[in-house]
Amino acid sequence: MNGLTLVVISLIVLIAAYLLYGRWLVKTWGIDETARTPAYRFEDGQDFAPASRFTVFAHQFTSITGAGPVTGPIIAAMFGWVPAFLWLLIGGVFFGAVQDFTALYASVKNDGKSMGLLIERYVGRTGRRLFLLFSWLFTLLVIAAFADIIANTFNGFNKDGAQNTPGAAAASISMIYIFIAMAFGFFIRRANPSEGKKLFIAVILIIAMLAGGIAMPIYLSAAQWRYVVFAYCFIASVLPMWLLMQPRDYLSSFLLLGMIAGGVLGVVITNPVIEAPAFVNFSVNNQPLFPILFITIACGAISGFHSLVSSGTSSKSISNERDMLTVGYGAMLVEVMLGVVSLIIACSAAKLSGTPFQIFAGTVGGFFNMFGLPQNISVAIMTMCVSALAMTTIDSVARIGRMSLQELFVPSEGQEMSALGKVLSNNYIATALTLVLAYALCLAGYASIWPLFGAANQLLAALVLVSLSVFLKMTGRKGWMLYVPMTFMFIVTMSALLISVYNIIMKLVNNNFVFMVDGLQLIIALALMTLAVLVVSHCGRELVYGKPHDKNMAGAAAD
Repeated sequence: MNGLTLVVISLIVLIAAYLLYGRWLVKTWGIDETARTPAYRFEDGQDFAPASRFTVFAHQFTSITGAGPVTGPIIAAMFGWVPAFLWLLIGGVFFGAVQDFTALYASVKNDGKSMGLLIERYVGRTGRRLFLLFSWLFTLLVIAAFADIIANTFNGFNKDGAQNTPGAAAASISMIYIFIAMAFGFFIRRANPSEGKKLFIAVILIIAMLAGGIAMPIYLSAAQWRYVVFAYCFIASVLPMWLLMQPRDYLSSFLLLGMIAGGVLGVVITNPVIEAPAFVNFSVNNQPLFPILFITIACGAISGFHSLVSSGTSSKSISNERDMLTVGYGAMLVEVMLGVVSLIIACSAAKLSGTPFQIFAGTVGGFFNMFGLPQNISVAIMTMCVSALAMTTIDSVARIGRMSLQELFVPSEGQEMSALGKVLSNNYIATALTLVLAYALCLAGYASIWPLFGAANQLLAALVLVSLSVFLKMTGRKGWMLYVPMTFMFIVTMSALLISVYNIIMKLVNNNFVFMVDGLQLIIALALMTLAVLVVSHCGRELVYGKPHDKNMAGAAAD
């Protein structure tokens, strides 16, 4: 087998899925192109900010395309390329893209409400609080895992003490990116340029930032970069969407799409031979294929985190309901393609040492050498591109974590917020509490956090699919296409969490237990499992015994 064959198969499957299955979902559930979306009806200059289709697509794509589609397939290749490849395509088309689109659809149809508030509307207040607490705990894992990956990728020094110029240059570019994005956001807000002018200026800025960062690398250690990354998360969480996240995601989208195109082009030209075996075994390194494969490849196939982006931020920027298919379903399919390219790189003869990001960046950077681009420059650019995956995710998840904690204390109609709720609902306090706990988890390193993060991520997907099934049933829409994904993901993830709990307990038995690392992970794992059972029980009763009613029937209430 060769890489070109896998790329061609993937492109055919993904394009067909968008044109056939995606459009069928739109036709089945219905959209109203004349409706005023929540972005316009509740525009506040903070979270609700209408934007063009490509701008929202850029935000969705860059936010959901984090470390997962690069890290997951590279790790999962230990089982062989066939099971990983099949899960990427099947999971991406019928699980992940459906979840992302449905979450976006349900939120837009319900005043841009987040998943937690949607659950309150269709399931009840208790279900909302349980889900929001689960979501908040999950965001701690995401921030911790991605922050550590970013810090190690930006590390300006190798293990032998020598300078790591590609990492330092990528870090410099990323820092410049933040300030340029804010300036670009001010420009868009005040000048309201046409899409053509905005695109032209964006390309110029990207070239300037790449040149400036490569010329002036910043050499800091991984520990120092952790502080910088968490400081950035704090700023991104409290600033208005239009000022930092939207312009940053818009600029980043060109780099990320270019990176994927470069990877696909490189595979097409070099046509690498897949050296890894098609299938290794049902157990590798004491890791069973089921359920480990399905939680290792998370974001490239299905990720519960995506639903938080769809309903938490993207739904508040959709300008027209017809944009939802491109943003919700289309962005996920592009991410699947990135996962396939990562898998090909992991299974081909060209392998590099280092983090999954460094492996991917080094290999794809080597593709550009064929066009005369120097090795150090191409690797620096690609390192920045892959680190942008995590940077554009970690700022979104910090914001979502803050919002989940705040919404947890939102009182029901007719009730007053408690004194504690008023304190924890403050943007700065909610953000600080979220980031402090995430930093404590970050100290364990991404390798220790990733299994727990993957299991929690996929369990969140199961909970979201159950909740969305309730929404579809209560509004008189067909929801059977969600039943198999939600059942499968719940079984997979509860199994994986049990394995994680067992491994942590064994550390305690063998005296390798560190409370601030292993203890915190154990507490979160047990809490997630308990909350998951409670959420499923609440939503399950409504799904089985509830009857359709006219609340938001055909989306009328939100239109």
